[in-house]
Amino acid sequence: MTALQSATATVTEGAAAEFPDKYIVPGLERGLRLLGEFNSKDRAISAAELARRLQVPRSTVFRLLTTLEMLGFVERADGGRDFRLGMAVLRLGFEYLASLELTELGRPLLERLRDEIAYPCSLVVRDGRSIVYVAKAVSPRPFASTVNVGTRLPAHATVLGRVLLEDLSLDELRALYPEPRLEAFSERTPASVEALYELVQHDRERGYVLHEGFFEASISTIAAPVRDRTRKVVAALGATIPAAHIDPAQLDTMVERVRDAAGELSRLLDYRPSSRGTGGKVVNLYRE
Repeated sequence: MTALQSATATVTEGAAAEFPDKYIVPGLERGLRLLGEFNSKDRAISAAELARRLQVPRSTVFRLLTTLEMLGFVERADGGRDFRLGMAVLRLGFEYLASLELTELGRPLLERLRDEIAYPCSLVVRDGRSIVYVAKAVSPRPFASTVNVGTRLPAHATVLGRVLLEDLSLDELRALYPEPRLEAFSERTPASVEALYELVQHDRERGYVLHEGFFEASISTIAAPVRDRTRKVVAALGATIPAAHIDPAQLDTMVERVRDAAGELSRLLDYRPSSRGTGGKVVNLYRE
């Protein structure tokens, strides 16, 4: 379920109790539900399929699509019968992300870190079981990547996601992942909640994560937590290195730079660490 689907479902469930029917606009509700059907797996959907999913007449879906197409929220996919999200949706998303204090404060730090290490750097937040990229600084080096602002990836299977799970207890992780086995995206993906929890606890004690080929075999990631005044992890800041292994001579410097950037952003968010520190000499526990 997408964030928009979840939001509209929540509103609908509570509408009868919290909102009088006379204040609900059925057409608007249907339009938002329609937009919520599009996601990374269903990027293009036909009007007939949307009518089936929404359980409304095709004529109603056609009018909704025509209105949304006129406003730029949907567009024809390759000129065919299927529809996909339009640029107006992206503009809304980017304007929202740009309004966040986190991204406003984090973007110049990402750019400075990128300039220091010459690799792409990103800032991500967690939305349920997914991480969402909210800011990115592109590297001047040639690096083909499908990850952009707004991209969602599984939290349990990514280095940045592991950082964002650090504050969760074992019971909270089990509630988030009730299935007996976690979906595997590589041979390094934790197979169970217990394995994930143990891995995350080691990450937390170390104060950063360095893993080579964790989500993709040819990509390595260094990440550190960003905390706010409540001392909770609110984001993960990381650098992506397009290599299966990182030059050992670069490790100490790169990890220090990533941790410094995450620490500076935390201070800007009014985080004040306790007297007990974490971390020390850089140790790559994950190299094979």
